[in-house]
Amino acid sequence: MKIKFCGASTDVTGSCHLLTTDKHQILLDCGMFQGGKQEEAKNEEQFPFDPSAVECVLLSHAHIDHCGRLPLLVRRGFKGNIYCTDATADLLDVMLKDSAYIQEKDAENQTRKNARKGLPAVQPLYTSRDAEAALKLVKPVLYDQLIELNEDIKIVFNDAGHILGSAITELWVTEGETTSKIVFSGDLGVEERPILRNPVKIKKADYVIMETTYGNRLHPANSTSIDELINITIDTVKRGGSVIIPSFAVGRTQELIFQFNMFYEEHPEYKDILGDVNVYIDSPMATTATEVFKKNAQVFDEETKAYILKGDHPLDFKNLKFTRNTADSQMLNNDKTAKIIISASGMCEAGRIRHHLKHNLWDSRNSIVFVGYQAEGTLGRLLVNGAKEVKLFGETVVVGAQIHNLEGFSGHADQNGLLDWVGGFHAEPKKIFLVHGEMQSKYDFAAKMKERFGYEPVVVTGNSEFELETGELLSKEEVIAEVIDEKGVEDLKIKIVNIQEELAKMLESTKGAMEGGVSAEKLQQINNIVLELEKASVNLGSSITAEDRDQTPLSEQNK
Repeated sequence: MKIKFCGASTDVTGSCHLLTTDKHQILLDCGMFQGGKQEEAKNEEQFPFDPSAVECVLLSHAHIDHCGRLPLLVRRGFKGNIYCTDATADLLDVMLKDSAYIQEKDAENQTRKNARKGLPAVQPLYTSRDAEAALKLVKPVLYDQLIELNEDIKIVFNDAGHILGSAITELWVTEGETTSKIVFSGDLGVEERPILRNPVKIKKADYVIMETTYGNRLHPANSTSIDELINITIDTVKRGGSVIIPSFAVGRTQELIFQFNMFYEEHPEYKDILGDVNVYIDSPMATTATEVFKKNAQVFDEETKAYILKGDHPLDFKNLKFTRNTADSQMLNNDKTAKIIISASGMCEAGRIRHHLKHNLWDSRNSIVFVGYQAEGTLGRLLVNGAKEVKLFGETVVVGAQIHNLEGFSGHADQNGLLDWVGGFHAEPKKIFLVHGEMQSKYDFAAKMKERFGYEPVVVTGNSEFELETGELLSKEEVIAEVIDEKGVEDLKIKIVNIQEELAKMLESTKGAMEGGVSAEKLQQINNIVLELEKASVNLGSSITAEDRDQTPLSEQNK
């Protein structure tokens, strides 16, 4: 068995890893390279494998650096299934269609420029038709469900707590007379963050593929960054300026909505200052993604579920406004009243945020607030690093606004969070492969891991391949027993109890069977049914409370 690292192996973006056995080829993620021109040029290169030979893709989450080349994979011959969580599948529909639109528009604009220079037309990396073809291959599953990909490979998706639907993937791979367990972290989230649950800790693995985005950095406390954001907002409004927040459309934007909602609700003493200050979500994709979040309440943390069930949705409040069309977006820059604009892209490489920067970056009354990772070579990284002027739409713009970088909002676990997750393993894995980090971050984290646990992880450098030793053969029953041990039978009982009276009856009817020696396979079937019912019950509660509020639906706003 071999693992080949085909992306996010030298830097942070382009997540893509190929697992090969004597019978199967499985791809973990197929993400887009992002950053400067040199990084983005990698997207045009051939895959270091034959796409038509890949049996299926296991997708960790819907961020474009993890899913963005799926349409290209299909265009170049892939015909298998794309497995991901149900929430990721909903977001994927938004992300891939938007990405295809950007590819087509960029190619169209470059072709127009080329025509004036007598140069040939430019073809998009992929088209909307390619995105639609990829989406037809998506097979959504729920967290904690054991899925048999084929006779030799079984998987479970666990909550990674990074964005809605993000997953840590467990794979049990049998080759010949041996079975190995491989764990792919995907992107790990931060514990005790709003809306999402904490990342699941895995007890056992033979091999681990692990992200290291912040492997050598510590985040300030999230509460500190929230306080800073509010103080920045108040100070900016007092001097007559606006707050411009470049934000990732999926994940970060929804957390910001949540935090501003809480502040407006819990601090009426600031009504005189902020009462008329609106929060504008100026990104069609972020608007649609927020609707997807509302439809997937089953994966929210308990605090957020409680808000929903009492009729107070945390992603909706009076001062929150959504803009969809270009005219509304342009009006925000013509309107000189104080406001908060949250707009994509988070690294300022495309989208409406670049227009907002052009119109606001020069004005010393304004504040530009970064709330997420800024890759090398991006406009966001230049601004965070203190650039005095930047180019926007061919025009030089002086940086006069205050620039703030609030790392406490990061959706990635910091060094301590990563170490805490590794500490969840009950025994040392045979190998831990470090990916998805800048080189210094990976080397520093490897040193810290050795200091803390005595482990010596492999720092992946470039597209490289490793032979994996395999372990003892496990039967299907033994794999299922491992899954149940990871999740815990008591956990299963709690889930059943939480689905109100009707499902509590189900607990009583199955409890005896569980304790009476029912087969592991039957127990797994019960678990899968419970997960389906849990999802249905929470979303039903969300729908009912939305009707009870008698508010204008999100989709009807700004029409």
